[in-house]
Amino acid sequence: MNSALRTAATGMAAQQTRTEVIANNLANINTTAFKRSRASFEDLLYQSIRDVQVVGNADADTTGAIQVGRGVRLASVSRINAQGSLEQTGRPLDIAIEGEGLLAVRTNSGGRVYTRDGSLEVSDQGVLVTKGGLTIEPGIKLPDGASEISIGRTGVVSVLRPGGELVEIGRISLHRFPNPSGMLALGENLYSETPASGAPLEGAPEDEGFGRIVQGYTEASNVEIVQEMVEMIAAQRAYEINSKSVKTADEMSEVATQMIR
Repeated sequence: MNSALRTAATGMAAQQTRTEVIANNLANINTTAFKRSRASFEDLLYQSIRDVQVVGNADADTTGAIQVGRGVRLASVSRINAQGSLEQTGRPLDIAIEGEGLLAVRTNSGGRVYTRDGSLEVSDQGVLVTKGGLTIEPGIKLPDGASEISIGRTGVVSVLRPGGELVEIGRISLHRFPNPSGMLALGENLYSETPASGAPLEGAPEDEGFGRIVQGYTEASNVEIVQEMVEMIAAQRAYEINSKSVKTADEMSEVATQMIR
């Protein structure tokens, strides 16, 4: 097969992957606390047709190597952890993290995962959980008859007990990672720790390096629809150009075949 065909095929595959990443960004434009991703690529090994050569003698000029590239491949799909805008909901159990940090939640199997989706609920046992039913760590349970839950900027959770007494019942902590982009996305707005992310650091909201809690708000997706559409158009044009390379390489092979006949 003509090597140009293989090279162009790698370019088409790369742009297909880029389009898939962009499509996922656009699909999650309304997903709470979603972080957009970006595909990055790297060139493949080069075929050296001629190495660097010395012309005449060691004191003379040298000629550079002649190399021909053999295509492109996916290097990474990076998550962009920029802050999304805060959207007011007016719901007292909705919280947004303004700044760095994630909420730790306990899975049904006992493991720990993390999220920035602060759309909280109260379980049938009176415990604060995510909208997927996972318990927020540390576990915070509302006492019987409690009302008017309040969540402060520092994560302090208070409720109004019968008789009008305001009582603190717990404090929400935050966790941050040396490399948050290295976390593994699990779906359902959840992430897990990996060797690439590093070990989590725990702290209280508004501590140094941590964000603050904002009650009555949720964090919107950080996807910019105009930017994604521009990226989509660029990927489409690049795909078309690579397909033209395939067509041209095929036509040249056809000409060579006809010469043999």
